Amino acid sequence: MNQRAHPHSTEMTAPPPHLYGRWRHDPFLTVGTVMAKMWWPFWRPLAPLHPTPADDGVSNLQLIDREVVAADENVVALTLAAPDGGILARWHPGAHLDLLLPSGRMREYSLCGDPADRHTYRIAVRRIPDGGGGSIEVHDDLRVGDPVSIKGPRNAFPLAIPGHGSHARSIRFIAAGIGITPILPMLAAADRFGLDWSMIYTGRTIESIPFQDELARYDDRITIRTDAEHGLPAMEELLGPIDPETGRAPGGLAVYCCGPVPMLERLRRHLADRPDIELHYERFSPPPVEDGKPFTVTLASTGQEIAVAADETALAAIRKVLPSVPYSCQQGFCGTCKVRMLSGAPDHRDNILTEPERAQDMFLTCVSRANGDRLTLDI
Repeated sequence: MNQRAHPHSTEMTAPPPHLYGRWRHDPFLTVGTVMAKMWWPFWRPLAPLHPTPADDGVSNLQLIDREVVAADENVVALTLAAPDGGILARWHPGAHLDLLLPSGRMREYSLCGDPADRHTYRIAVRRIPDGGGGSIEVHDDLRVGDPVSIKGPRNAFPLAIPGHGSHARSIRFIAAGIGITPILPMLAAADRFGLDWSMIYTGRTIESIPFQDELARYDDRITIRTDAEHGLPAMEELLGPIDPETGRAPGGLAVYCCGPVPMLERLRRHLADRPDIELHYERFSPPPVEDGKPFTVTLASTGQEIAVAADETALAAIRKVLPSVPYSCQQGFCGTCKVRMLSGAPDHRDNILTEPERAQDMFLTCVSRANGDRLTLDI
């Protein structure tokens, strides 16, 4: 939610009146004000104000363990810790961190370890040969002992416990491939609290599904199925056992889903008329553009004009001619792609920029658009 600035406009020019109206000005505050005015000129030289360093939110950790967690060897789990073994910031199931890679890339990865372990963070990364290069850099370049910088953790996919933030009576977890990472800590929490839960875990092949050994302890509460053997799952199969009276998923269900965009969109449409079912999801890809209109972006540094299609983000269009432009989440909440507008009217679609930042013409290229035909960006 965006925060609005509310500057203070009231000036204190005299001590306030007495609480019970006995005097025009409260005598205690009047004496205190006089003493403060006399004391401050003597104290100020003895206690000068010093500028404090800006906190960029970056933590410097070390890679202490690296483990292949899928049979196809395309998923590695990385364990990070403070170099001095110190306590790390607390996190809760569904949280992620920003991994700052040596190349300058920043990528977001869900935490998939134990939230009770305050000394380590664990993430898992699938190698994506035709991606943006971040996963390849993790797989090929990061080794045990290397320093690693992060931002976070932050949580955009929290688990709401039934009876404590949720009206649901049972939970259905749905994970596809590497989408298991934010779900893993949720499973442990649901099991620890004794909740009524079940899960379906899908993937292309059995070899591509990570963390199978770790999930074995939950026995038949988790169903693992593959597209290669069973084809694409139907929505009813994803949602679990049906209500025999209605032939549909029972009410009072909370669904937590992480996977590819097509699956998420199909699930959203399937549950559009089910207000009795909570749907919580996290996507690893940019959301589809809705109600988009074509516009043109001009890069101020070169004057180059870039056409942005109606179903395309400004970031995607810019990356075609400038692959090195910074980005991370592609969903409007991390701020990595933030740039300044030099001309044009914006259509802000993010959930991170404050009102003062918008007044300063800041703009997120991953989700926001032009409210008109063109924008000029300070790139």
